[in-house]
Amino acid sequence: MATEDVRKDLRAAVAARQELGPEYEAEIIEGFLERLDAQRRATAVPEPVQPPAHPSREKDPGGLALAIVSMGVAVPITAISANMAGVTGVVVSWVGLVGINLARNLGRRR
Repeated sequence: MATEDVRKDLRAAVAARQELGPEYEAEIIEGFLERLDAQRRATAVPEPVQPPAHPSREKDPGGLALAIVSMGVAVPITAISANMAGVTGVVVSWVGLVGINLARNLGRRR
């Protein structure tokens, strides 16, 4: 039993102090505390390691707002780019919108 071991160590430390005198008191106490700490570490139950939490919307609310704004802006940008540059303009504008959202999500993961 761990408590019995601690009691034995304490009795031994007190006996050593009585035998050696007060000039060795600090070393005796330090040795006892080191043994006590080592025993505590040996009998301690390791705490489970938890993986880092992903950022949540509460901590990082910009993602949802960016997605909503992107969808709202996509319609007029598509109309304007189709009118001015045709299919190429639509493709370029959508690549830009997707790129902005993708960069935002990849940056959030880091």
